Formats: sequence, structure tokens, C-alpha cells
Amino acid sequence: MWRQAGQLMLNLPIGIAGFVFAVALLSIGLALSVTVVGLPLLAAGLAGCRALGGVARRRARSVHGSGVSEPPPVHRTRPGATGFAIAHLTDGLSWRSALYCVLLLPWGVLSFALTLVCVIVGWPVLPWVIRFESAVDRMLVEILLFPGALSERVRELEDDRGTVVDTAAADLRRIERDLHDGAQARLVALAMDLGMAKERLRETETPEDVRAAAQMVDNAHGEVKLALQELRDLARGIHPAVLTDRGLDAALSSVAARCTVPGGVKVHVELRNGNGEPERPDSAVEGIAYFTVSELLTNVSKHSGATSATVDVWRAGEQLMVLVQDDGKGGAAPYPGSGLAGLAERIRAVDGVFLVESPHGGPTTVTIELPWRTRAARR
Repeated sequence: MWRQAGQLMLNLPIGIAGFVFAVALLSIGLALSVTVVGLPLLAAGLAGCRALGGVARRRARSVHGSGVSEPPPVHRTRPGATGFAIAHLTDGLSWRSALYCVLLLPWGVLSFALTLVCVIVGWPVLPWVIRFESAVDRMLVEILLFPGALSERVRELEDDRGTVVDTAAADLRRIERDLHDGAQARLVALAMDLGMAKERLRETETPEDVRAAAQMVDNAHGEVKLALQELRDLARGIHPAVLTDRGLDAALSSVAARCTVPGGVKVHVELRNGNGEPERPDSAVEGIAYFTVSELLTNVSKHSGATSATVDVWRAGEQLMVLVQDDGKGGAAPYPGSGLAGLAERIRAVDGVFLVESPHGGPTTVTIELPWRTRAARR
């Protein structure tokens, strides 16, 4: 209580300093806005008010228990003084911080007077007065100095966009590498074998030449089959045909059949609407669910030491729920840079939830919650 009382009394000197700073610089900047120095001076004043707002947020968190978070830095679209001025003049939080600096003076006078009077003569009601003033102080900070729901959403979308771009680039590099090292190399060898067989057939004179040419053609036929298998595997890694044609049940059953867990993987998929009729989620959501489960089962096979695993998929309202469990040794966690962290980022990119519960000794449970329809599909 006494810490809060001290902070409330500090509102007066801080309010005087903030009021003088904000009014002086903003007034001069607005008055000179028709000149070269006006707008940069106004931007500098807004930057100073934004810094004072940061001090107020730290005070609110440490003393009043506010949960207000720090906003991201001002986004500058161009370098230099011009970029600095444009960024702060178009930043809503900077203007709200200036308003806070102006309003803090009258509130500081009132809170200083009330606290001082209660400390001297009204100490029996001091706890209630301090509690009320602290609530008002915290409310001012959270209303005026919070980044705002729209700003937070923009920041989340920017982070998600970066994640999606990085994931797409990594997928393209993987596809290019697989084509270059796999099917392309085999097709080059096939072309060389067929060319040599053609030359040998042109020069055929003995049965040995015929057998040698036939062996070359047979080798080329084997290379064709291997190249086709690699292309099928690559196509399955991009987007499996069974997922498009038959949905998650068949696609995940196919993945489970290829999993090398000794006791096998049990898959149960129940996707029905409110009328009890089968219904499929958005294709993008299906793809994310498929590849996430596929990678999780790959991790189970390689790292968990599990003897069995289960995959359950169902619909809960407008959410697609996925539960992957195994009886392995546990200890899995989405550390930064790990495969699980990449899966979590991919899930969050569509406003999903990715939870891992994996105590040492097992078992491991991964819960995934995805929207039934993406925002684009709903629009």
C-alpha cells in the first residue's frame, strides 16, 4: 500500500514534467509544421512521449500489478530522418502517449492531493482510497498506453507471414534438392543408358552385343521404375492424392501403415457436422493436420522408443481437434529451432493451438486445435 501511495504522489512531478515536455514540443512542432523543421520536431516530441509512456507501463506493472505488455518498436518504412518522422507521425500509440502525458498532470494533482490528505487526516480510509486511485492509474495506462488489439493482431499476422514465407521457402528448397539428387539424377542416368543401348544396337554383330544391349535396356527400365517411385514419394510429400480424394481418414491411415512403431498406430477419425453427416474441413486445414501428424509419427518412430501410438481426430464445434499419443520415453518439447517448434509456428499461422505434454519417462501427448475453416474460406 505504501509503495502504491508513493507512486501516486510521484504522479504530480512526473505529470508536470510530461505535460511541459508534450505541450511545449508538440505546440512548437505544430506551429512550425509549414517549415522544414516543424514535422521532425513534432515527430521528436511524439517519440519522447512514447518513451515516457514506456516508463508509465513499467511503473504500472511493478507497482499496480498491471498486465500491459510492451509494444513493438515503431515500424519504419524508410531510413533516415524522413522515415523517423513518418513512422512517429503515423503511429497511433505515440499520439496516445502524448495524450497520456497531458492528462497525467490533472490526475497527478488530484491523486497527490487525495493521498496526502488521507495520509495526514484520513488515514482510516487510506487503504480504500489508495486502492481506488491505483485502479484509476492502472486504467489510464491500459487504455491509453496499451498497443491495442488491432496493433497486436497486425504484429501477430506479420510474424505468421514470416513463418509461412520461411516454411514455403524451406519446402521449395527441399523439393528442389529431392528432384536434383533423386529423380533428376536417375533420369540423367536413364538417358545415358538408353543412348549407349541405342549405339550398341546399331553396331550389333554378335549375340554378345545383343545381350549387352538387352542388359542396358533392362538397367534403364529399373532406373525408370526407381525414378517413378521417387516422383510418387515427392508428390506425396507435396500433397498426397489420397488426402484430396478421400480425406483425412484414409490419408492418416496410410501414414500410420508406413510408421515403424512395433505395435502399430491406431487411427480414429470422426468428422461430422451438427446433423451427424460426414463433413470435411477446409483443404488448407486438412493439409496442415496431415503433415503435422505425419511429422509427429516420424518423430515417434525415430526418437521416442515407443511400442505403440494412437491418432484421434474429431470435430468440436468449429474446431478440428487432433490428439497424437505414444508410450515412449517422453522428454519432447518445442525448443527454439526444433521440429516441434516449427510445427507450433505452422499451427499458430492459422490461429491454431499446439500443446505438448511429455514428462520424462513418458507418455507423450500432443494436442492440436485448428479452425474448421480458415479466414479466407470464411470470407
